[in-house]
Amino acid sequence: MSIVEPAPATPDSERPDRLDPHLIRVAGVVVLGAFMSILDTTIVNVAIQGLTTSFQAPLETTQWISTGYMLALTTIIPLAGWAADRFGTKRLYLISILLFLIGSALSGAAWSMSSLILFRVLQGLGGGMILPTGMTLLSLAAGPQRMGRLMGIIGLPMVLGPILGPTLGGWLVDDVSWRWIFLINLPVGAIALYVAYRVLDPDESKPQHTLDWRGLLLLPPGLGIFIYGLTQITAAGSFNSMTADACALAGVAMIVGFILHARRRDNALIDVRLFGRRTVGAVAFTTFLLSAAAFGMSLLFPLYFQIVRGYSAFDTGLLVVVEGLGAVLSMPTAGYLADKIGAGKVVLFGILCTACAVLGLSMVENTTPLWSIEVMLFIVGFGKGATMMPATSAALSTLQKHEIARATSGLNVLQRAGGALGTALLAVILTRGIATSAPGSSAGELASGVAATAQLNLSLGLEQVFSHAFLWALALIVLSGFAALFLLSKTAVEGNGDAPSAQRISEGSSRANT
Repeated sequence: MSIVEPAPATPDSERPDRLDPHLIRVAGVVVLGAFMSILDTTIVNVAIQGLTTSFQAPLETTQWISTGYMLALTTIIPLAGWAADRFGTKRLYLISILLFLIGSALSGAAWSMSSLILFRVLQGLGGGMILPTGMTLLSLAAGPQRMGRLMGIIGLPMVLGPILGPTLGGWLVDDVSWRWIFLINLPVGAIALYVAYRVLDPDESKPQHTLDWRGLLLLPPGLGIFIYGLTQITAAGSFNSMTADACALAGVAMIVGFILHARRRDNALIDVRLFGRRTVGAVAFTTFLLSAAAFGMSLLFPLYFQIVRGYSAFDTGLLVVVEGLGAVLSMPTAGYLADKIGAGKVVLFGILCTACAVLGLSMVENTTPLWSIEVMLFIVGFGKGATMMPATSAALSTLQKHEIARATSGLNVLQRAGGALGTALLAVILTRGIATSAPGSSAGELASGVAATAQLNLSLGLEQVFSHAFLWALALIVLSGFAALFLLSKTAVEGNGDAPSAQRISEGSSRANT
């Protein structure tokens, strides 16, 4: 009788799933850059009314501070893969941070609204490559066995950004200066730049791919021109403006031209052929509309508290934090449930929660207690947290490995484009409503000195203006729900196992936080 001796235990240093010190340092570099980039998308919203007042600009112009930034992200995200091969991943990451810092410094020194918008676009060109390039660095260093755990670490700045951004931005606007919402990036970015240079491994040579120059000249300008034309048409309330109509039509023509071009090209800027698949197309349409509503409402919430309720920028930042807390609570659970009962059911539940809360916000009056509004904001965040990750996981789980990167890039571009469109559209709707309810006043004028004039503003019926804007956001959410119905089919939730499941990502998040 032979005795089989147990295999010797594998030392920690040889375990393939061990998080070694070098990998932790790489993850720290990526988290630092991601946090800086994501924080910047949320810190600005509470300063919009202050910037409107400082530069004496209408809200429909000021909103381009956010819209221009998101359009820059939309432009640069699909270029990240090509640029990483062309210049090297480490070098591209350093260039991205440096470009972001230059844009931040110039934004903090802006002397006019036009210069600020221009510098925000420059900032967005750098910020748009920080996260995808950081993810590439992390995946190369971690390998497949450790990527699930590290996804939770990367999720931390995505969760903390929406919570800390409004509060920090409000404090800087009230007690320091609006310029510091941009200048605060400089010390953080300098640390990230130095640590990345010291920690990241040297670049290896990679095969280079041809850049889709025609797609680059069609899609990004087409989106910008279309959004500009649409906002001008909305501001005028008609199609009587030849300039606005021409811009909108030219933008549509360029976007259609890009789609026709991309369908015939293998290495197009965005692989639109993937969106022809049932699940990927449904997810693309759902997340595009949800992003439009979500980013648009991120502009509405701070303005509502400042203009209608009379709160300071700092108090406003504290009040909108509950939305981020709702997302923190729902994101881990949503990923687990998506793998258990199907992503379609989870996404529709999240959309239903968001829609009900936004419907409630559209019926808010000047007598509505603050706690009630806070509960609805929490539910909005809870619903949003239950939609994006399960929806994206549903799309990626139906793809082969070589298709995942292209699909992820395409979905990110659509979400940013939707965010830019929603921000611009709701800002113009709000501006028109304010002009009707308080003729001769702008959002900035109404919000300056809000503590003394809050009751007067309420008497002007401005709460109805915001209610109307929330109804537009609700319409976008409802439309996304119809698109999400296609995720309920059996084929929509059966993947081939190549992409990480929502549950694996959620488990990584839980382990990272323990």
